[in-house]
Amino acid sequence: MPPQDMTTAASPSGGAAPGHPGPDHLLDALQHQVAVFARRAEQTRLGGVGQVRNSMDRAAYLLLNRLDLEGPMGVKALAAGMGIDSSTVTRQVAPLVDTGLVKRTSHPEDGRAVVLQLSPRGQSRLEEVRASRRELMSQVTGDWSEEERDTFCGLLTRFNAALAARQAAHQPAQEN
Repeated sequence: MPPQDMTTAASPSGGAAPGHPGPDHLLDALQHQVAVFARRAEQTRLGGVGQVRNSMDRAAYLLLNRLDLEGPMGVKALAAGMGIDSSTVTRQVAPLVDTGLVKRTSHPEDGRAVVLQLSPRGQSRLEEVRASRRELMSQVTGDWSEEERDTFCGLLTRFNAALAARQAAHQPAQEN
């Protein structure tokens, strides 16, 4: 049985706990579960299992994953796609270039511009980390049906998209 840390604030079906009806309690339970999830994710960095566990930080994983999925791109495009600013991307990419996971190349259409590209070493390392994290997800959801995994993934994707849209909508107001 897992340690008790108020993770049972909502019923297993996601509804309000007995004795605490209403939408506010459900929203309180939801925000609490998101906070617990964030803590657990940070504690493990969703690092996977085996030797690869905790071997790549979140920023590196997200940058490498984006370059893998979308191909070579400039710092500004990478920053815009991730919802962070260019200086942050530049700072996060520097050690990835230094360790050979990312390479800087000339833009194919404008040789003056620089694009970031996943290196073969970066591709290999990313695949190791993905496999480890995939195994962790398999273990954590081992007693879930395929439908439950699909539903959870769909809802989490929707939740993340809503947070990203909210952040994007509030970004200009914060910069002024």
